Amino acid sequence: MQDAALRLKSLVEQLLGAPLPLRIRAWDGSEAGPPAAPVLVVRNRRAVRRLLWKPGELGLARAWVAGDLGVEGDLYAALDLMSGLLWERGEDTRGVGEALRDPEVRAALRGLVKLAGPLPPAPPAEEVRRRRHLHTKRSDRRAISHHYDVGNDFYEIVLGPSMVYSCAYWEDDGSLEDAQRDKLELIARKLDLKAGQRLLDVGCGWGSMAIHAAREHGVSVVGVTLSQEQAAYARKRVADEGLTDRVEIRVQDYRDVTDGPYDAISSIGMAEHVGAERYLEYAETLRRLLRPGGRLLNHQIARPPRRDESAYSVDEFIDAYVFPDGELAPVGTTVTQLERAGFEVRDVESIREHYALTLRRWVVNLEEQWTRAVRLTSPGRARVWRLYMAASALAFEHNRIGVNQVLAVRTPEASGASGMPLRARDWN
Repeated sequence: MQDAALRLKSLVEQLLGAPLPLRIRAWDGSEAGPPAAPVLVVRNRRAVRRLLWKPGELGLARAWVAGDLGVEGDLYAALDLMSGLLWERGEDTRGVGEALRDPEVRAALRGLVKLAGPLPPAPPAEEVRRRRHLHTKRSDRRAISHHYDVGNDFYEIVLGPSMVYSCAYWEDDGSLEDAQRDKLELIARKLDLKAGQRLLDVGCGWGSMAIHAAREHGVSVVGVTLSQEQAAYARKRVADEGLTDRVEIRVQDYRDVTDGPYDAISSIGMAEHVGAERYLEYAETLRRLLRPGGRLLNHQIARPPRRDESAYSVDEFIDAYVFPDGELAPVGTTVTQLERAGFEVRDVESIREHYALTLRRWVVNLEEQWTRAVRLTSPGRARVWRLYMAASALAFEHNRIGVNQVLAVRTPEASGASGMPLRARDWN
């Protein structure tokens, strides 16, 4: 009898205590669920085993990455519907616990185990073995390499010609390249870059900010990254632009930079890798590298604060497949740590909606060149990126995470003069 989909649907609804908003199509051809809803395609029994042995987000992620699970229809709509069952439930698993005390539910679960098979499948090859977040120089190099050394050709597909891997700054009808250029210019204006100054770009990526600052504002730039592939790509771009006399790209940990002082520092999408235990050290290091009166622009993803901050845990899927050792903090915590390090915070701008628009454009880029992306990496890696970017776009849209540009000044201790204009937002 072809009934796997109905059995799956019934058990999920019993465990969650809510109707399943997706339609299920199982490996035996059976279907169950709302007729017009996006379809969750369970391609084989292995997908069920993954979910039985690791219920929740990580089990779903493993099944998705391995290709055991897919979505037919609007991926964003499917993820939005699933978010109410997973992410928005938070830590509250009391309903599942109560359901498991029901003899009928336990019997259905035993039947599903018998149907799916008893042994847990190995995690997909793309999964990083999880470990304690040490944020040593060695562990940070390993984490950065996992994420950024996927291949420059792959990143060209996703990011487009701008090769900027952070939130763009959008007009209503602009292109991705225009929006990324505008973001780089916004940062340059906030830093008040002038010809002859020195800029340190921490986590310089493929060199876009360094090139923009040198070409458009005449500054000398040192860009540091832990990724060998990024550095090689950035150096070639710098040479092609004829800027080797003004831009130096180093494979170097920011903690090892000793040739300050700099007039300005940009840190764009890098601080998420620092970790809570190391954040004050990060802020103090950057302040030490700035001249008195120098400005820092810290562009960083944030999460809402929790009532009990000790209960915060890193997202399992992101940690295992995307950003090993990445951590998010509330924007208030970031501001506090910068101030503890001796900075004066002068401006905080949230550009949350801009990141949702950016991620949706990256998803389009990936989907349009899917076959080539798979060939350059692996089917699993491409699936990781599609899921991560689409889910992140929804998270920004629903205010589950945000992104902020924090402008801070190393105010001279003697005079306290910030060097800021009386009407500070003259960069807009």
